[in-house]
Amino acid sequence: MSVEKTGTLVVGGGQAGIAMSEHLSNCGEPHLVLERNRIAERWRTERWDSLMANGPAWHDRFPNLEFSDVAPDGFASKTSVTRYFEQYAKMVNAPIRCGVDVLSVQKKVGASGFEVETSEGRLEATNIVAATGPFQHPVIPPIIPESADVLQIHSNSYHNVQQLPDGAVLVVGAGSSGSQIADELMRAGKQVFLSVGPHQRPPRSYRGRDFCWWLGVLGKWDTTTMEPGKEHVTIAVSGSHGGFTVDFRRLAMKGMTLVGLTDSYNDGTVYFAADLADNIAEGDANYLSLLQEADAYIERNGLDLPLEPQAHHIDADPACVANPIRELNLKEAGITSVIWATGYSVDYRWLKADVFHDNGKPIHERGVSGESGIYFLGLPWQSRRGSAFIWGVWHDAKYLADQIAKQKSYINYRPKSL
Repeated sequence: MSVEKTGTLVVGGGQAGIAMSEHLSNCGEPHLVLERNRIAERWRTERWDSLMANGPAWHDRFPNLEFSDVAPDGFASKTSVTRYFEQYAKMVNAPIRCGVDVLSVQKKVGASGFEVETSEGRLEATNIVAATGPFQHPVIPPIIPESADVLQIHSNSYHNVQQLPDGAVLVVGAGSSGSQIADELMRAGKQVFLSVGPHQRPPRSYRGRDFCWWLGVLGKWDTTTMEPGKEHVTIAVSGSHGGFTVDFRRLAMKGMTLVGLTDSYNDGTVYFAADLADNIAEGDANYLSLLQEADAYIERNGLDLPLEPQAHHIDADPACVANPIRELNLKEAGITSVIWATGYSVDYRWLKADVFHDNGKPIHERGVSGESGIYFLGLPWQSRRGSAFIWGVWHDAKYLADQIAKQKSYINYRPKSL
């Protein structure tokens, strides 16, 4: 029985896999993309119903196609994003097979290339691109036991307020997902407690330009290394309701109760760290720093952008920040639901190769592993700060496709006879 062979197997049919396919095609590289579910599946089923992209449509897209149903300065819904990737895959004629799960990949013994076991049978490939991204397995810290009398779900399982029981909600995590979900629940009439850890909170826009533009002209998207100690610092920004700056003080003034980092649990009571005021202050410092850099850039370059002095105003600490709650008895507080917006872990168990750290994260240089023929795409900080964003993935994919084509040229070289 013959075994199907391909040059490069791309595992994953989301934004990374589609971008990779486009660039491999441009390099004339034969390839196949396998997706276990549907194109952009996580946008379809692992995000809440009202999710909007965190960047404006002119920015959060691939360079060769604009959104057909979103104005350039608007924010795409998850449905629009899914439709966009389907349209893009069709435009570049990406050879994607959906509903095919990659079960294992291992190096051929004594030969180049890889043997691949899938839910639809075996195949062989010269190269493997793991384009499954960083959002593979939701992480819920083992703090509140499953036996506790409270509904616990990860943000990837939250869809809308109707799925939650009556009562208050504790949202753990104040990055983009946690802050937007908490705001949605409060707007729906829920009493919300938001656990705020270390974070950055850029302005949605400043002096007539979105923060994505500011990060671009200030060179911050191209920063190649993360600041030490900031690995777990989240970014609080929102594209909901036309896009707005996340301001935790103002959320508290509207009725949300802020608490510190969720620390432990005992006998029905959740305990919080004494770090709320510091976390809020550090977020403010990050916000004001970007405004100051923007002002300096405008002055240096003589730009005619409107002044926005009110943006520099920081409100006084609300009561829940000035006198933070250190513990909450869930029953007494009326909390019936806990939503964990606490991130994800990676899972590459299907890739049988010695290319991972002890924590399971890939060992790579700009997506190129130490094992010939194995590549990674869609990772945070893969080459720069912008790597995990839609347009950043596209540029990283181009680099990997060029590397694959270059290696092929070396392998195919044959010296001329003397």
